[in-house]
Amino acid sequence: MRYRVLFSKTEEMRYTSHLDLQRTWERTIRRAGLPLSYSQGFNPRPKLNLAAALPLGITSECELLDIWLDEELAAGTVVEMLRSAAPPGIKIMEVSHVDMNSPKLPTQINSVCYQVTLLDHIPDLKQKMSQLMNSESIMRERRGKNYNLRPLILAIQILPQNLKEQAQFRVCLSSKPGATGRPDEVLLALNINPFSAVIHRTEIILTP
Repeated sequence: MRYRVLFSKTEEMRYTSHLDLQRTWERTIRRAGLPLSYSQGFNPRPKLNLAAALPLGITSECELLDIWLDEELAAGTVVEMLRSAAPPGIKIMEVSHVDMNSPKLPTQINSVCYQVTLLDHIPDLKQKMSQLMNSESIMRERRGKNYNLRPLILAIQILPQNLKEQAQFRVCLSSKPGATGRPDEVLLALNINPFSAVIHRTEIILTP
């Protein structure tokens, strides 16, 4: 049986890498006593898929994980077993059944949205965002290759200030193979130091 886990990655886990998070999930599922399925072959691997890698230093309330179990269990039972074994920094929100024949989770991701809180005052933020969205191209470099960030920015919107009167905005980015935007690159394109912002993923949008 295939199950989809919706979970939050909180402050305690914000500097855990994607690979280490996957290892953490393997240990959590085993510690929970769930009958995790393994692949066949010379080097069997646990059958689990995380939706989309979360950059270091970013928290999230919407992470998705697919796991395959050798036995059918009620979704509520899986939730309780995972909650009993989850480490600090992972909060299990819900578990649901998934069609065994549906595509792998990472291939279903269409876009992701983030909430960005600015720790410093940024003058003319609205104007900078307008210039960004009106640009035909925003050339950036990643892993030694140039790419155009502009078509990867699907939407950007200023939000009301938080209780500390810090500016906030929401940005939605493409998250497809070969066309994935990063929130830190958006900050750099706005001439904002990513280390002067708190970034939180709020939504993962799947292809219909």
